[in-house]
Amino acid sequence: MPAIPVDVVVIGAGQAGLSAAYHLRRRGFVPLGSSADDAPTFVVLDAEARSGGAWQHRWATLRMGTVNGIHELPGYAVPPADPLSPSREVLPDYFAEYEARFDLRVHRPVRVRAVRREDDDPHGRLRVAAEDAGRPVSWSARYVINATGTWRKPFWPTYPGQASFAGHQLHVHDYRSAEEFRGQRVVIVGAGVSAIQLLDEISQVTDTLWVARAEPQWGAKAFDTAARIEAIAGVEERVRQGLPPGSVVSVTGAHWSPWAQAANDRGALVWHPMFTAIEADGVRMPDGTLEPADVILWATGFRADIAHLAPLGLRTAAGGVRVRDTRATDEPRLFLIGYGPSQSTIGANRAGRDAVRAIVRDRTAATV
Repeated sequence: MPAIPVDVVVIGAGQAGLSAAYHLRRRGFVPLGSSADDAPTFVVLDAEARSGGAWQHRWATLRMGTVNGIHELPGYAVPPADPLSPSREVLPDYFAEYEARFDLRVHRPVRVRAVRREDDDPHGRLRVAAEDAGRPVSWSARYVINATGTWRKPFWPTYPGQASFAGHQLHVHDYRSAEEFRGQRVVIVGAGVSAIQLLDEISQVTDTLWVARAEPQWGAKAFDTAARIEAIAGVEERVRQGLPPGSVVSVTGAHWSPWAQAANDRGALVWHPMFTAIEADGVRMPDGTLEPADVILWATGFRADIAHLAPLGLRTAAGGVRVRDTRATDEPRLFLIGYGPSQSTIGANRAGRDAVRAIVRDRTAATV
């Protein structure tokens, strides 16, 4: 089957992808198949079966009043919601309404398998090969905006004896509720926002042990917008150099969130150094003691979901992709948003706008 010609393919319909689609609409691009004559076209591809990006998979107790720094999509605010409403119910509905309001015509479920160059012409097209409900389909694009985020790539560290553990191991990706662990001892691994949120939640119903590679350095101030902007700048410099994006906590340190304070008040926020091995009945600590455990919860973050970009050969020796101002330095027809600095909820909207601005500048320059 021949590839479908289109000006821009947006891969992913989470916050970053929908932001890019919105800005394409504002700049005169129309969804592929529209009746507008001579207008540049775009198509949005999403691997999920429904709207909402990663929000639809979050745990039920992550509520609208406690979601970490949610930033609304451009052009249409999140409707008022009860602070106690689960974010996984409110936000997917908001995303679906947003797609309809701006006529973004997201194609789903479409799983992109590979993005490659069609030929050696640096001004040629990129081929996006995918599966649509199990059927192969491809698009021939002038530009690709990759907005696949990280949710499908949970990071599991490897430790000696991990396979011998007789209890239950899970990643934050698969967490549902603290109630399933009631009466069990839970080891929580990690020092990021999710680790502290879940430590607070789980420690209310059962015994917990919190471990991380380094003891968090708690900032005196709350993690406000200024702190997030500082974090974004630090991660941005890493991706310019082609280094793997670092986490927010690695740049800014830990901050006193309401859940951190609550866990601390109950005596649950007690850091322990990372264990050295896992055994059938627990974890072996650096001092040689065995800490019993029934559950190990890996709150160890996520990695960029960009395996489909491998045919472009953009990975550096350090393991990252060189990106400057959302554009891949080594493949200027590709933009990565929801990657590095724009992984942040604050950065995602701006990244979508900036990628579209660059595309429009290219098109303008080409006609002069």
